Amino acid sequence: MNRDHQGLFALWKTGGGGRMGLAMRTVVLDDELAALLEGEKPLDQAAREALVMDLFRREKISTGKACSLLALERMAFVRRAAELGVPVYLTTEEEWKVDLATLEAWRQQRS
Repeated sequence: MNRDHQGLFALWKTGGGGRMGLAMRTVVLDDELAALLEGEKPLDQAAREALVMDLFRREKISTGKACSLLALERMAFVRRAAELGVPVYLTTEEEWKVDLATLEAWRQQRS
């Protein structure tokens, strides 16, 4: 792929009716923005993470959905969100119970 970043071609999963599929989208970035995004990981992964974290921060998706979209375990997502300064609030009682169980399992593994 041409590295001039005139266009970024990214694959990401889109949900629909419980099925996960791939969709190709084009996002135009200037060189400066692309370089800033690409600091830690490849541009497509960095852009995907930024989009998912922003959707989560704006309460458009749940922690469970964010974890699924980023292919992260819940605790890994919480740690990554904290690294990026994205607050993680438990939105439902069900999610709170899942998070609590995950935390308990993690604590038991460390003991």
